[in-house]
Amino acid sequence: MLKRNILCMTTSLAVLISAGTASAQTMAEIEAAAKAEGMLSTIALPHDWCGYGDVIAGFKAKYPEISVNELNPDAGSADEIEAVKANKDNKGPQAPDVLDVGLAFGPQAKAEGLIQPYKVATWDEIPEGVKDAEGYWYGDYYGVMSFLVNKDLVENVPQDWADLLKPEYAGQVALAGDPRASNQAILAVLAAGMSTGAAPGDAAGKAGLEFFKALNDAGNFVPVIGKAGTLAQGTTPIVIMWDYNALAARDTLAGNPPVEVVVPASGVLAGVYVQAISAYAPQPNAAKLWMDYIYSDEGQLGWLKGYCHPARFNAMAAAGKIPQDLLDALPPAAAYEAAYFPTLEEVDANKAAVTGGWDAVVGANVE
Repeated sequence: MLKRNILCMTTSLAVLISAGTASAQTMAEIEAAAKAEGMLSTIALPHDWCGYGDVIAGFKAKYPEISVNELNPDAGSADEIEAVKANKDNKGPQAPDVLDVGLAFGPQAKAEGLIQPYKVATWDEIPEGVKDAEGYWYGDYYGVMSFLVNKDLVENVPQDWADLLKPEYAGQVALAGDPRASNQAILAVLAAGMSTGAAPGDAAGKAGLEFFKALNDAGNFVPVIGKAGTLAQGTTPIVIMWDYNALAARDTLAGNPPVEVVVPASGVLAGVYVQAISAYAPQPNAAKLWMDYIYSDEGQLGWLKGYCHPARFNAMAAAGKIPQDLLDALPPAAAYEAAYFPTLEEVDANKAAVTGGWDAVVGANVE
C-alpha cells in the first residue's frame, strides 16, 4: 500500500499531476511558483478548530508573499466537496485549493475526480492505514468524541451517552454540525450507536439514529448547531463535539461560563480527518506548499497545540520532537485507551446510514 516517498525538501523530485498534466518539480520550483501565484484558498478552517488560527498565521509568516483566502470557515465536509464541484471552471477566489475533510470524504472525492495526488516530504511518517497509496488524500489529525458542558446550567455533568436521555437534560443537548453534511456530527451518531453495543458501521449508524430519535422524542435534543457561543448563551448547554474543539472552546470561554469536557465512558470513538488538493485548484503550487508546511514538524506541532493528535505524532514522539508541555496539556492518556478507530469501510457504511436516514428516523432539521 505504501509507495516509496520520492520527494525531499530540497532537491528530489515528486511526481505531480495538475490539470491532467504530469510534471516534475523540485521544492524550490514549487515555492517559487507558489509565490508567483500569491494566494492560497482554504475552506472550512475555523481558527479555533485544531489550532488552525495559529497554523495559518505560521504559514503566512513563513511565506509572506502568499495571502490566505479563507472561504466559509464553518462549512462541513460535504460543503467542501460541493464547493469543488461548483467551482470546477472558476479560477477566482471562490474556488478552494485545499480540503480538510472527514475520512469517508477522501475516497469519495477521489472516485469523483475532484482531487489530485501529491506526496509531502514526510509521507513515510503518515500511517499507512490513513492515506491513499497514490497520494490523493492523507490523514492529518485525530481526536475523540466528547461532551462540552456548561456547568452553570447543567448541575449533574453527564458521563456517558445514556445519561443524555435523562429528563434533567430537556432542551440541552446539541450536535456541533448537521448530521446530513458534517463529518463531526455523522460520527457523533456512530459513537452514540456504538455506546448501545451495536457493531461499528451500518449497525451502529442505525442504532445511533434510533438514539437521537429517542433524544429528540424526549425533548432533550436541540436542533441547533452547537458552538462555544451557543453553549455560553444557554441555547445548547451540552454540545457533542471532538475533544480538540471542546478543549479549544474551554480555553476561549476562559471560565465564563465554567465548562467541563467529558470523554464518555462508552462509545469512545476516534475520528481521523484527511487533507487533499482540489483537482481544479486555481493555485496548485500554493496548495502543495501548504501541504508540505502542515506536515512539517512546525505544522504538526501547531495542530498539537490545538489539542489534535497529528498524523505524525508517533514518529515525532519517538524522535523526541514533541515538547513535554504540549503533552501535559492534553487529557490523560487513559482517556484515549478505549478509543476505537473505525475502518474506512465502517466509516462509509455509517455515513450512508446516517445521511440517508436522519430525516426519516430523527426528523430534526439541524441548522
